Amino acid sequence: MTSLSVAPTLSERLAGIAEVECVIPDMNGIPRGKLVNAQPYLQGRRVQMAHGVLVQCLTGEYPEPRYYGYDDSDFILRSIAEQVHVTPWTAQPRALALCEALEMDGTPSRLSSRSMLQRVIDRYRSRGWFPKVATEIEFYLFEHNPDVQQAFQAPVGLDGRREVGNQAFAAGSAHALQPFFTELKEGMAALGIPCEAVMHEMGLSQYEVNFIHDDPLLIADQTFLFKFMLHEIALKHGLIAVCMAKPLSKMPGSSMHIHQSVVDAQGQNIFTNPDTGEASELFAHYLGGLQAGLGDLILLMAPNVNSYQRYCHVYASPNNLCWSQDNRRTGLRVPSSDPAARRVENRVPGADANPYLAIAATLAAGLHGIERQLHPDLPAQGDFEVPDDLRLSCTLHRAIRRLQVSEVARDFFTPEFIDGYLACKQLELESFLDEISPWERRYLSQV
Repeated sequence: MTSLSVAPTLSERLAGIAEVECVIPDMNGIPRGKLVNAQPYLQGRRVQMAHGVLVQCLTGEYPEPRYYGYDDSDFILRSIAEQVHVTPWTAQPRALALCEALEMDGTPSRLSSRSMLQRVIDRYRSRGWFPKVATEIEFYLFEHNPDVQQAFQAPVGLDGRREVGNQAFAAGSAHALQPFFTELKEGMAALGIPCEAVMHEMGLSQYEVNFIHDDPLLIADQTFLFKFMLHEIALKHGLIAVCMAKPLSKMPGSSMHIHQSVVDAQGQNIFTNPDTGEASELFAHYLGGLQAGLGDLILLMAPNVNSYQRYCHVYASPNNLCWSQDNRRTGLRVPSSDPAARRVENRVPGADANPYLAIAATLAAGLHGIERQLHPDLPAQGDFEVPDDLRLSCTLHRAIRRLQVSEVARDFFTPEFIDGYLACKQLELESFLDEISPWERRYLSQV
């Protein structure tokens, strides 16, 4: 007789663990949270934080209290059961618990980026549809250096040398940093993050990790946890993992491509006509929505001043919303695939984007196209010219202005979130403009 295996309880999984790090993504996708003792956590002790934390800027500043409440009351951090993991990379046994942000009445927080993605998914589900996505996230590995005035530098590998030149898809490229990549893969396994591929990208010590297609909320969770883990393991190995969109001049930027499709309740891809195997009318509307809506939502995919360096200095980075069959110069690429796997790849988001918001933006724009029965332009071919209306904003200031007047944003996201996000981005832009750059000091002192 065979006995049924019983999944271990949370208490059993966390046996011997003294502390639990409860984290949530803020609007920028930065992990915020509390380190709590395991015993009261396992006893169900409620973990709370102030609402203002969700709109905290990269600089540590906060917008005006009207964006998160003059009383700055607490919200609840409720652990997501399947996203509580023991972290093998920490010196002392510790658990990491990804949480959702709930109001005191149990409703999702209207300032939570994770809640915004769930809103978009729910809108698909109301039609009996289920979006599927996969992310491809790029990052650089640099030698750790606390001096922010110095340029990033490739690390010294086991061979005693620094990488030079571009090494795209070099088969043995990770070997010099093998201890780091070994621990990274162990960490991904511990966090339940399946990985389709790891590869060297075009840039100097630049790498890419591909995730497997699944539920958008799960993929966003996995991407968020991966970035959290990536930074921690890199520091452990004397490295810094950098997900800036453009960390080096004259080098490729780092993207977070999003592959997306939609299936019905029977698991059939709605982008394919079941009778002919050709692209469906819904697929055309979806592409039309991406072209019509993503320009307004660019701030959710390119959230920082540096994000626009990637668009202005194009090194394998599209700065347009043209679409094509298998052309990587377009922002929207339809890869070659079987009809059942028909999908579109959004190549616009940077690696610096909050994965919850980047995925929410692209899914919202696509559904907007279906609901409005929009049609795309003709596919771009060869050495194409980009129409003015399909060019991406190339400054943070312009992106802020477009989101302020976006009907798509107000339709799919809560006004509290959009207003708070805009206030956060405006404050970060003002902080950036308050500084005088080395370039200005170098060339303008004699003017």
